[in-house]
Amino acid sequence: MKLPISPVARNTLILLRQVLERNGLSLTATGRLSRSVVGDMCRLIEWPDYDQADAFQFNKVINEQDFLPLYIVRQLAQAATLMRSQRNKLVATALGKSIVRDARQGNLLAILFHLAFWHMDLGSFGRGLLGSWPQKDAGIALWSLSVCANDWQTGEKLTRLCTIPEPAMFSERLDRTPYAMEARILRPLLWFGLLEYRSEKLPDSRFATRHYYRKTPLFDRLLSFDVQVSSTQGSRH
Repeated sequence: MKLPISPVARNTLILLRQVLERNGLSLTATGRLSRSVVGDMCRLIEWPDYDQADAFQFNKVINEQDFLPLYIVRQLAQAATLMRSQRNKLVATALGKSIVRDARQGNLLAILFHLAFWHMDLGSFGRGLLGSWPQKDAGIALWSLSVCANDWQTGEKLTRLCTIPEPAMFSERLDRTPYAMEARILRPLLWFGLLEYRSEKLPDSRFATRHYYRKTPLFDRLLSFDVQVSSTQGSRH
């Protein structure tokens, strides 16, 4: 069986299959997946631009919230009602069981994508920076990326080209908007397989890097836009 090329969809199916094959996954008293389950999922889940060794270097034990890919996939799967908590286990719903079948997998990516950008709060990935910006204008950002991200572009340039300007762009000494854009739009699109990523070290800095993104073929396969730009007669100036 060929799994979807989107990391989010592929790993959601991996988690669903584990739930089904093991007749549910054990949960802690606080409702998190148990450490033994997390350890198993660390060996199964592959995630773009994610180094487990680097992420876990300061953790003596690995909890669910420490393993970002698993945390994201589980949150999305439950938001899509593919699985639910039942007593001390995470179990699959009837929808979750049906989505594993080949005939239903084509819908999975679209469902998870819609939930992530329009129904979930991605603010925590930006550590609360600049409130809900730019997720609140996700449609505008995505349409702009469909035009601007055909070739490699820096995160800073895509922020300027693809978002409604935030006062912080101009009023603060340190422009934090590229960080918020990467955390809430560009990185999630990378997880969904709609963007690809590369980085370059800055020659005048020991640690700093510049991040580049561009569309993958999946971007235009998944998303289409019907945009009408109103024309204004006369001079705009």
